[in-house]
Amino acid sequence: MIPEYARVEIMRRIKSAEEEHDVRVLYAVESGSRAWGFASPNSDFDVRFIYVRPKEWYLTVDLEDRRDVIEYPIVDEMDISGWDVRKALKLFSKSNPGMIEWLRSPIVYVDDGVFANAARSIVKDVYSIEKGIYHYRSMAKSNYRGYLRDDLVPIKKYFYVLKPLLSIMWLERKREPAPIEFHVLREMVQDNEALNSEISKLLARKIASEEKEVAPPIPALNKFIELELERLGSLSIDKAESFSNMDMLNEVFATVLA
Repeated sequence: MIPEYARVEIMRRIKSAEEEHDVRVLYAVESGSRAWGFASPNSDFDVRFIYVRPKEWYLTVDLEDRRDVIEYPIVDEMDISGWDVRKALKLFSKSNPGMIEWLRSPIVYVDDGVFANAARSIVKDVYSIEKGIYHYRSMAKSNYRGYLRDDLVPIKKYFYVLKPLLSIMWLERKREPAPIEFHVLREMVQDNEALNSEISKLLARKIASEEKEVAPPIPALNKFIELELERLGSLSIDKAESFSNMDMLNEVFATVLA
């Protein structure tokens, strides 16, 4: 899945980030199209990591003003960035889809054996199905309106709409976080032969094409997307749903600081 030369270089850069910023990486994964299962030949390596600093760093008056991300420019198609563990857990409390998907990525570069296991063990107590639906609905809507209604559209953007829509179907039917792999999400429309045929053709084209390829819109896919967005538009989703499991996240935080 990940060429050995790329894995070696990614590990080198993660180690360099640890030394440069005096942090310890707890967990690092592939988060983009390579993890989702529809990478182009020149797709970026989208590496995301969660790190912890020395305990004393968190015992400061100005903690809220301190930078809690590490970001690097894209070099040689490698996009590498990370979140401080405290930021990650706060976003986890809001059912942030990125955080949830990182925990479910099939491509793992670093795993300290503590953080990710502890976080996964409380997903069912922390994750809000309603907030997940809201996040994915917003993602699908913005990508559709922003990219897929012109005379020529970016092929890859179809997947940035289809993936969240299928994730919503998963959430609605199974009442659990959606998987990250696109081929698993396609189970949600396995009975729709016409739609599946179009998705298969698009997938084959995406995997064989350059990252920025454009083409005329695909009517069958646009129709499916529009109908789903119309259906989801009538859903009532409470964005301000209260969260009452912060103690669990504090326990995870304390564990990685120990």
